[in-house]
Amino acid sequence: MIQAGRFSSIDALRGAAIVWMTAFHFAFDLNHFGWIRQDFYRDPFWTGQRTMIVSLFVFCAGLGQAVAWSQGQSWRRFWKRWAQVAACALLVTAASALMFPRSFIYFGVLHGIAVMLVVVRLTAGWGRWLWPAGALAVGLFMLGPWLHGQSNGALAFLDSKSLNWIGIISRAPVTEDYVPVLPWLGVMWWGIAAGQWLLANRPHWVQARMPRWTAPLSWLGRWSLSWYMVHQPVMIGVLMAVAALK
Repeated sequence: MIQAGRFSSIDALRGAAIVWMTAFHFAFDLNHFGWIRQDFYRDPFWTGQRTMIVSLFVFCAGLGQAVAWSQGQSWRRFWKRWAQVAACALLVTAASALMFPRSFIYFGVLHGIAVMLVVVRLTAGWGRWLWPAGALAVGLFMLGPWLHGQSNGALAFLDSKSLNWIGIISRAPVTEDYVPVLPWLGVMWWGIAAGQWLLANRPHWVQARMPRWTAPLSWLGRWSLSWYMVHQPVMIGVLMAVAALK
């Protein structure tokens, strides 16, 4: 029988993603203020980390939807949580427009998650078909440049800011954070598929009592959205204060 409520194992995994993300953003902020010199936009060391961090966040969102689905979460409760994510996405856009007016975030991780959560909720009953659906989503993204090349410009409209959130693009847009539906919907589909399989076949893995040292990670995982919204303003404020005192 599936326990009601949250699972510390999933929260701890999400918390680990939070720690990794915070460290990454702190390095980014140090670079922004000129205290280190790194290329966060082209260096595989940094771009690879970003891909893995986003993948872990989106996968955990899929795991969470698997739990919500198994526990019979109502649409009303779903929309309440979704509204929080969507509102925070709009705040990120507004704040980034002030800090990066030429490359503000118009479809970042929260925007992508907000859209993908609705799709995943509607497709949660697909069962094992979620696995190939995820592979198709990732494959379409990877084929994007090739499809554009074969279309002789017919697909150029998909590179516009109004449609590049889909993810079938020939070039990356100029923005500080870009998490399009493709390929990340595939990762969230794999997350819900993995969560449904675990809950059906290995529920004790998900429900297992976690070691005490993981408690801070579980706490971070439970408050991931709040941490996401607060950590950058706090770190940037501290660095600005330190720079002013130098």
